[in-house]
This record gives sequence, structure tokens and C-alpha cells, in this order.
Amino acid sequence: MASEIIFPLEGKRVWVAGHNGMVGGAIVRRLGGEGCEVLIADRKAVDLTNQAQTHEWVMANRPDAVFLAAAKVGGILANNSYPADFLYKNLMIEANVIEASRLAGVAKLLFLGSSCIYPRLAERPIVEEALLTGPLEPTNEWYAIAKIAGIKLAQANRRQYGCDFISAMPTNLYGPGDNFDLQSSHVIPALMRKAHEARASNAPSMTVWGSGTPQREFLHVDDCADACVYLMQRYSAESHVNVGSGEDLSITDLARAVCAAVGYRGELAFDRSKPDGTPRKLMSAAKLRGLGWSPATSLDQGLAETYRWFLGESGLAA
Repeated sequence: MASEIIFPLEGKRVWVAGHNGMVGGAIVRRLGGEGCEVLIADRKAVDLTNQAQTHEWVMANRPDAVFLAAAKVGGILANNSYPADFLYKNLMIEANVIEASRLAGVAKLLFLGSSCIYPRLAERPIVEEALLTGPLEPTNEWYAIAKIAGIKLAQANRRQYGCDFISAMPTNLYGPGDNFDLQSSHVIPALMRKAHEARASNAPSMTVWGSGTPQREFLHVDDCADACVYLMQRYSAESHVNVGSGEDLSITDLARAVCAAVGYRGELAFDRSKPDGTPRKLMSAAKLRGLGWSPATSLDQGLAETYRWFLGESGLAA
């Protein structure tokens, strides 16, 4: 049963910070049915890592609500290659947007974090209370530290200033708008592109990073956007909320599912010289389910849709 709406979006000015990203774009799509005015700010108009520009834009546009989806994101390779960028840029974006929102009197803000905020060996499924109870996963700790700071900044503003700022922690997301660059992509788009190229070249096998044994949870980005809008309208408390499917699978099984969606029938070759990352990262979905929300897109359905989008965007043939 859905929770009561305590912050309706109809008639409000709603800023989606990071609208060009996969998550931000999905939130913009989802808001299309809410009867609100969606505000966006291109990078040419405002650099969110620049405090003065961010504050000036927010003061000039005076949003009623903010979805803070802007971030520098990437997979293991990108995190390992650019640790300073991941830490600095994400700290600046969240600090500037949250402080500008407070000063402008924004009525509600939702900060989007990441499941990598949790300790590497936290008990699974990971509950919200596991935050800061152990060491982080080294391959993405820079990004994780920045996201933890964002959660704490939202909480601090709620405690000190009474701001209705909340945080949501999505699991691994995929879908339309994802990044398919093999140098900076996450696991699903990387596997999908590899499978597509292997199929196109009739390769007997495709390489998968690591051992294939780590367990991962995935959520379609449109489901994530729906959950964020749901929380914006129905949730108001200090604790962040996990946003996930509540189910996980091994990287091996994921690679097979991606190959099935692409139509590639070759073998999988595992490159064990590459890092696995966290052994398992399933989050508890109990808190969000208790509020009355659950996802609508199965993994097979979502992978097929994502592959169709990839083909359309890249102009490639199936």
C-alpha cells in the first residue's frame, strides 16, 4: 500500500540537477506526468563545481524542489585512474547545490548517493544502518567518500536548519542513457558493448573482467526514477533510503543474460588479472518496500530495452 503524499509536486518548480546523465534524464521523463515545471541547467549555463555560478543560478531560478542527480561517475577503471577527480568534483557538486538550495529556501531536496557507500564486507543484505561500520571497497572509495559526505551534508542541514533534505541510495543502475565507453563504463554497458562487438565479428569468445564470481544487484534506471519521485513526495526523515531490486546475481550469470539479450552465443573468457571489486553488494530493500514501493522492470526485460536503445543511439544494426 502506497504511503500518503506529503509533498505533492503538482504546480511546483522542480530542478533536476544532472538532467543529461542517465539517472537525471530518467527523472525528467518520470516528472512528465506530475504536472510540475521541470527546470534544467546545461553545463554551459552553470558549472556545478563552481560555487558562485551554482548559487547565482539557484537564486535566479528559485526551484521549490531539487533532485540532486549530478555527479562524476564511472566504473572500476575510471575510479582507479582518476581518484582526485572523483573525490573533488563530487564533493564540489553536492556542497554547492545543497548549500545554494538552503540559502534559496528550497522546500525539499533529494540527494542521490550510491550503494558503494557501504563497507566492503557489510552483512548482506545491507541495511541503511551499516553506513560507516567498516572499511570501504578500495576500488571505488574516492567516489564513496564523496557520496557519504553528501548524505551527511543533507542530514546536517536537516538538523541545524530544519531543511527537508533527504537521501536515496540506488543500487547498480542501467538502462537508456547509460555510458557504453569501455574505458569508463559500468559492468552492464561494458558487457553489452563487448557482446555486440563479439557477435558482429563472429568472435568465438568475449572477455569478462575478473573471476565472474562477485554478486551484484541491478535496477533499471526508470524504476530508480520512479522510486526517487515516490520518496520526494512521501518520505521525510534523516535516514537515507536504499533503492534497489532486492535480488542479486553473479557476474557470470549477468554476462550470460547480456549475451542472450544481444544474441551472442560465444564463450565467456574471464580475465582474472582484473579486479573483482566487492565480493557481494546486495542492499536491503525492506525500508522502501515498507513505504509501499517496488520495481516494475525485470532484468531480462530491462536488458532487451537497453540493447535496443544502444543500437538506436549508436546507429548500429542488430
